[in-house]
Amino acid sequence: MNSCHLWLTCTDIKKDVNISSIVLGIGAQKIVKEGRWHQYPVAVNVLDLTHYSEDLMYGLEMLKLLSSQPKIIQLVGWCVDNGSLAVVITEKHSLGSADNVASVLEHHFPQHNTLATRFRLCFEFVFILHFLHSQPGGSYVMCDTNDPMKTLSQFLLTDNLTLVLNDVDALPQVRRGSGHLIKCGKVELSGPYVAPEQLWPFDEMPFIDTMMPSYDEKVDIWKIPDVCNVLIGDAHGAGALKLHLFNIHSQCRELEPSKRPTAEKILQVYDSIKRTLKL
Repeated sequence: MNSCHLWLTCTDIKKDVNISSIVLGIGAQKIVKEGRWHQYPVAVNVLDLTHYSEDLMYGLEMLKLLSSQPKIIQLVGWCVDNGSLAVVITEKHSLGSADNVASVLEHHFPQHNTLATRFRLCFEFVFILHFLHSQPGGSYVMCDTNDPMKTLSQFLLTDNLTLVLNDVDALPQVRRGSGHLIKCGKVELSGPYVAPEQLWPFDEMPFIDTMMPSYDEKVDIWKIPDVCNVLIGDAHGAGALKLHLFNIHSQCRELEPSKRPTAEKILQVYDSIKRTLKL
């Protein structure tokens, strides 16, 4: 937008937002439709509050708190109607979610389908993690991320090929001052992408959520190498870049969470590699 505007209210949305039949995305908790507010395209998130109402309202509160940051999707307005239906309006990015980055670069921006562009996206992904991990009240952890493509689906690609975090419904907060750690959901997690401390540690007994140990933001760090490798893909020069990344990415995979680097440290190493390779 070219000027500041107050968040849209229910009255504003009912009066001025036109919602089309074009569906941008469907999730377990919401349908995202294309809309227009005056001359601006917007994403209209139609939320079903009869399910997951706590998660959905938490996501709205997170948008209110974080969306002033350029790397978080911009909140435009919201309306909660009779406690059963909510509409949340956010900015729209026509390129869609970042799990389609390879196709977008190949078919729409072949001139930018370079190692420099792809490594910059890695840098932006870690930068957003650093932002989430360095909040004054404690570190926010990205929980809805059980495989690399699911992680990237939480982000959108802007028209100038940058990342913004779009889904903030599952960002529990680690509060070290009070000793408060987090758990991602109440079901057993599995697979090589999941950090070791997120795996059920008692092989001799079935999973019981109340007995599952909590953990901190270092689970996000564990996942960085896989996400970055997807973003880099097979661009020309990818092999040499991955060799330069080997040490820092190996540190991300330390079994002991405290031995993994911070997102800030990873950014420093990425920046050094970028200068070395002149990317």
